Amino acid sequence: MSLQRLRDLPLLVLALLLLLPVGGVLAAWLQWDAQSADILREMASTVLPRYAGASLALCLAVAVGTALVGTAGAAAVTLFEFPGRRSFEWALLLPLAMPAYVVAYAYTDFLQFSGPMQTWLRAAFGLEGRVFPEVRNLPGAAWVFVFTLYPYVYLLARAALSERAAHLMEAARLLGASMRRRVLAVALPLARPAIAAGVALALMETLADFGVASYFGIQTFSAGIYKAWLAMDNRVAAAQLATALLAVVGLLLWLEHRAQRRLRFATLGGARAGSVEAQPMRLSGRHALLAWLVCGLPVLAGFVLPVLFMLRPLLAADVDLPWDRFGQWAFNSARLGVAGAALAIVIALALAFALRQRSDPLTRGVVQLTGLGYAVPGAVIVVGLLAPVGALQARWPDWPLSFWVTGTVLGVVWAYLVRFMSVALQSVQAGYARIPASVDDSARMLGVSGLRLLARVHWPLLQRSVLAGALLVLVDVMKELPATLVLRPFDTDTLAVVAYQLARDERLGEAALPSLALVLVGLVPVMLLSRTLRDKAR
Repeated sequence: MSLQRLRDLPLLVLALLLLLPVGGVLAAWLQWDAQSADILREMASTVLPRYAGASLALCLAVAVGTALVGTAGAAAVTLFEFPGRRSFEWALLLPLAMPAYVVAYAYTDFLQFSGPMQTWLRAAFGLEGRVFPEVRNLPGAAWVFVFTLYPYVYLLARAALSERAAHLMEAARLLGASMRRRVLAVALPLARPAIAAGVALALMETLADFGVASYFGIQTFSAGIYKAWLAMDNRVAAAQLATALLAVVGLLLWLEHRAQRRLRFATLGGARAGSVEAQPMRLSGRHALLAWLVCGLPVLAGFVLPVLFMLRPLLAADVDLPWDRFGQWAFNSARLGVAGAALAIVIALALAFALRQRSDPLTRGVVQLTGLGYAVPGAVIVVGLLAPVGALQARWPDWPLSFWVTGTVLGVVWAYLVRFMSVALQSVQAGYARIPASVDDSARMLGVSGLRLLARVHWPLLQRSVLAGALLVLVDVMKELPATLVLRPFDTDTLAVVAYQLARDERLGEAALPSLALVLVGLVPVMLLSRTLRDKAR
């Protein structure tokens, strides 16, 4: 029994480390006193209604927008045949490479009062002194989120329409149903769980955002957490706001898991139905033009225009770009990204291998808990790490704990592992799913077990999955803004942090260089995803 407990000790320690941010947020409520009650009452009468109202309005706009744009694009490339359809299949994924805060900077630089758009309008139509509507507001933020997050809905809806609706769409066609009726009565109801799951993922990203909300001055929960922690220096208020945000994200995560369960049920039903495929309806004329608009506008608004807007200041001669410091920013981003990706992959391999060896409740529970971190906003992770560290430092001031968490890369890498461990783990588990259990049995019969089984049998078969997982974590780490902004050591600015700081100082021309670098890095997982989808289609 003692040997079993000793073997489970690393798993328990890992679970504790990954759950610490959530536990730290909840533990802050143990410091409840009269002053905390006064703070909560004051927040409830002042800032909380604004935070809740702004977050709710933003989420409603993003939910409706991503559902419409993502579903329309998926239906167009799946149910119809028109010139350029295969190009749009992968082009609709390109906005995934754009961090939302980078898109916000690009649109602001082009559409602000001193930007090219308003300058041209005033000069062309004699409107000197005229101020056009400002882009930095809630509708502008909703526009940014819709056209950067709709690929979540597009990916899941496209899979649902191509895999589950095929045989029923063909049956409805043979029964004489029109295309309009087939889409509205057959395809979209079957894709509803996929659409709901995609919208839930988009809303979790919206609530976790800090860059767009802070830059546009929108009082969301994430922006309020940082304001309470850094500006007001109030740990209790930050923890209370983080708890409210965590509760909302938990509800969205439950809805997403519920939709995914329904999605798996529909998948099994579709797989048993046979291999009949619905023939895409060929479009021409104005119908083909409409399909082009449905697919082309999201790509234009979410990728092409922001890239062009950022290229303009790079090509301008009057902008002093910090080329000399760009190398250091890129090196810091790459260094943190490699450290986070390497540790995440090592831990993911250990967890997946342990689950492969023994699927007991403890191992399954730890593996499932690691998947929750991706849904936890960066603001909550920061509060969850710093709150217990601050409390311990106040009790034992001689401890160097605060220095190790905030003065070295330990704290920021820890936050990366909590946030992105599930990305690495899902990639490794996908690789393990393609290795039959009979391979392990044959290896054990030949005397290969334990770590030798992992090194000599599993590793050669897992290399592609491990590489894909490492690249995904690397890119996510390089784009991560909230945790890096607060927890990075002194003089360790990254591309994401510098882009945010330059944009906040209204130096949008200089912010274009690190922003474009992040976009180029973000294209890596998009190309991998596009290639994977193309291979599956074959």
